[in-house]
Amino acid sequence: HSKAAPGASDFLTTEGEAPRKMASNEEHVAKRARKEMNGDISEVQCDKWDVAATAASKSFSNPIRSLVDTMRLEPNPEYTMIPLSIGDPTRFGNFGPPQQALDALCAIVNSGKWNGYPNSVGYEQAREAIARYCSNEKSNLTKNDVVIASGCSGALDIAIAALCEKGDNILLPAPGFSLYETLASSRSIESRFYKCLPEKNWEIDLTGLAALIDSNTKAIVVTNPSNPCGSNFTREHVEAILKVASKHKVPIIADEIYADMVFQGESFTSLTAVSTEVPILSCGGLAKRFLAPGWRLGWITIHDRNGIFAKDVAKACANLSQLLLGACSVVQAAVPAILADTPPEFFIDTMQKLQVSAELCYGILSRVPGLKPVMPQAAMYMMCGIDMEQFSGFKDDKEFSQLLIKEQSVFCLPASVFQCPNFFRIVTTVPQDKLQEAMHRIAKFCEKYHV
Repeated sequence: HSKAAPGASDFLTTEGEAPRKMASNEEHVAKRARKEMNGDISEVQCDKWDVAATAASKSFSNPIRSLVDTMRLEPNPEYTMIPLSIGDPTRFGNFGPPQQALDALCAIVNSGKWNGYPNSVGYEQAREAIARYCSNEKSNLTKNDVVIASGCSGALDIAIAALCEKGDNILLPAPGFSLYETLASSRSIESRFYKCLPEKNWEIDLTGLAALIDSNTKAIVVTNPSNPCGSNFTREHVEAILKVASKHKVPIIADEIYADMVFQGESFTSLTAVSTEVPILSCGGLAKRFLAPGWRLGWITIHDRNGIFAKDVAKACANLSQLLLGACSVVQAAVPAILADTPPEFFIDTMQKLQVSAELCYGILSRVPGLKPVMPQAAMYMMCGIDMEQFSGFKDDKEFSQLLIKEQSVFCLPASVFQCPNFFRIVTTVPQDKLQEAMHRIAKFCEKYHV
């Protein structure tokens, strides 16, 4: 039998006697004091400081940071630097939150009523609003199905920790958001990468996905729409993903921070709107669709199916939310108004601008010999392949990006950081004049080194 955790009764006695555990502590203190009085201070005094970082902190790394730190980022002083690497849509000021969100947040702050600690899982009215916003034909959510987190990355951390632990493995997309691997490795969870296929608009290689699953596989992370690919899965492909998960009885963590951010002619299909058997933890937030990444408001919505998650997984998410004691109080309080009052025209305008930018990039780069851009269907990114056999002067995507900075002052992330070598990622939220200039510089650079 396992020993129960200590409770209040462990520290109480019936007749006012000192509890045994407390007495042990007092004896230790008294013994130490006697040693000091007798001049025997070897146990309480050291010759020098010896403070070391933990092994866990030393092994912790973010693939993007690890790679970028090894690159020589020396831009050409003759050109203005154009960073196409930063996934913050507000970076240049051409994208920002809807006015309704700004007004709602200002009203909450000025009310002076929301300055205290919120419940760790979030304010009730915020969770109710998120439940309404994320419900669909297969999921009629309530506030009890929602846990608010510090950004979508915080939600992902909770979701991974709720389903996986040391010795387990988790299946991640390649290419995929590098933070998944960072979060998994921080908890000694093995990352296994399944391929997404550029020739099929980054659909998942489902045969390869299934081959990675074993008895220690506790979750599959699916990103749709995708960072870094800008892809958007069809309903048929979503159904096929769910079929694999159902066959092998593996739950899904759905990163849907880019939900509904699709181009004209595309339709977004949430995994949660299709699944009838596979339980899903879906992660979202205000960062991308509402263009407010710095507000750090994310959420997990718990889409149970047939009681598979029962109460354990929901309780686990709630327990884990206590590590940070809740997301920002004033933003939480503004969530009901933000979700209800933001007009459809705001989202339409955002996606029209992003689609024009994506088409601009694709139009120029698709004519560059040796480059193979993949036209995105959603989100705010585009991936471009590099046929290394057609170039001299660099041997991989890292050297390509490094030399591009040095000669043309354009910074694209080498896609090795996304488990996709010999590609680079472009962020399309850059103002269109800068974006066009950057594309022409990339074309000039490639022309120089093309063989």
